[in-house]
Amino acid sequence: MTDWSGLVERAAERYRDGEERVGGIGDPDARQRQLTRMANAAYGAGLAAYAARDPSVAMAWLGRAAERYRESWDDAPAGSWGRPIGAIKARILGSDAPGAARESEWALAEGAAEAESPIGRYVATLALLVLGRDEEARVLADALRTADGFPHDVGDALATIAAGDRVGYVEAIESVLESFETRDEYLEDVPIADTVMVLQTLAAVRDLEADLRSPLLPF
Repeated sequence: MTDWSGLVERAAERYRDGEERVGGIGDPDARQRQLTRMANAAYGAGLAAYAARDPSVAMAWLGRAAERYRESWDDAPAGSWGRPIGAIKARILGSDAPGAARESEWALAEGAAEAESPIGRYVATLALLVLGRDEEARVLADALRTADGFPHDVGDALATIAAGDRVGYVEAIESVLESFETRDEYLEDVPIADTVMVLQTLAAVRDLEADLRSPLLPF
């Protein structure tokens, strides 16, 4: 049995430690890296709090995660698309629809849809799906399905959500879940299939959600 409450406290302690340090960091690059570490810790605390059946705490931590991911963006190296991905995912998992829309509009305004990297176009696809712009999302997602270095099953899941293809989506999301179940490492050592949860949330809006069962989906 996973000690979810213990994982919440461990991640929270990492966040608090970073919070004490970040104010004294003058170097912009060092500061953005510290903010990202804080965002990751808050994200992990939020996921673990949901699994511990404490949704109000989870939502608070996921909100902090989104804020820190976005705060880290201005001084981050060009193409650091993991920050807006984290912000959007945190808002989705925190059941903050207005916040998810804001983060999505921001990511698109920063040029995610025109990014050269698959990870940038992944941000844009998530953002477009959040905003209900499925036709635009489908174009980007179709390209992700065969993009080098990008998990093709995630691309398949995104494309089938955008297309309203439930049969295709179920097959794709089961593959994404399996990829989580066969890995050894998780963000902040919190064993939750967060990408699956995000995709399932986007699918549910379109009545495409799959019936999944896994220890990595505890909430």
